[in-house]
Amino acid sequence: MKNSSNVCSKSNVNKKDVPIQENNKNNIRNILPEVPMRKLKESYEDQDIPKELDFLVRKTLRLEKKKFRCRKWIRQLSTGLVSTVASAAALLIITVNVSPAAAKAMAEVPAIGSFVKVVTFREYSYKDEHHEAQVNIPQITGLSDKELEDMLNKKYLNENTRLYEAFLDNIGTDDLKNANTALFSDYKVILDTDSLLVLASEKTEIAASGSESIHYDTIDKNNQLVLTLSSLFKDNGYINKISENIITQMKEQMKGEDGKIYFLEDGFKTISSDQNFYINKDGKLVISFNEYDVAPGYMGIVEFVIPTEVIKDLLVSDYYIH
Repeated sequence: MKNSSNVCSKSNVNKKDVPIQENNKNNIRNILPEVPMRKLKESYEDQDIPKELDFLVRKTLRLEKKKFRCRKWIRQLSTGLVSTVASAAALLIITVNVSPAAAKAMAEVPAIGSFVKVVTFREYSYKDEHHEAQVNIPQITGLSDKELEDMLNKKYLNENTRLYEAFLDNIGTDDLKNANTALFSDYKVILDTDSLLVLASEKTEIAASGSESIHYDTIDKNNQLVLTLSSLFKDNGYINKISENIITQMKEQMKGEDGKIYFLEDGFKTISSDQNFYINKDGKLVISFNEYDVAPGYMGIVEFVIPTEVIKDLLVSDYYIH
């Protein structure tokens, strides 16, 4: 947890007394299309599924009905019957739930995903006597699926722009006019291989106390897919299996002398079906919780590496996790 040295105080200064605020907001509006922005916001807020999965759901989950009749054929492919790149390329539109063998075959083609890069697309910054903000917005380039690339980049731009605008709005209020507040939003490439890109979006907000959060996008560069946690498993059995392992790890860690505490009695019971996760450099599944989700704030963001032997029988394939 990150703490500010000063506590929020009252002030009679109005929001209009922060002239830089309006200039910054006008610049933002000039950058973003006016009409599409409103529509994007309405669409964003009305979604029942996690927003970052919208494209993936629309593009791939419509094919779930094909899974049963494809299952036997997929097992044959996964044991080595894929002999040519062409046979794998024909399966690129199928979700990893349906054809993990296709992902494995395409990974053998040199340099297919090696040109995917992450760069800083735009920066927003603000600083005065009491307030500071630094927002760095990533952009993914090099995906052959431009629809997916555009979806991800618009998500990063729109989320960070709204975050920055909200910060500017808040520092003009009486409550926060003279309070020390800060906003830092950045990104980090956690993993970048020929086949996978893991991009972490990090956010820290500081007022009387601090709050940290992080979100991961795990992208199959060869097959042009944003992986979901559920897509890695045969059925929903993974939810209980992973949750049980995390509780076991929590209890073991609390026996140590380093002061770790988890909310077990009246807190954490189970992960969600779309729990925040990523795949690390060793091919292990890592489950992530934001600050205060399952532990006191002083522990910050906590993560649990799930032993592959715990979930191997539930995995669709050992291509991603092994």
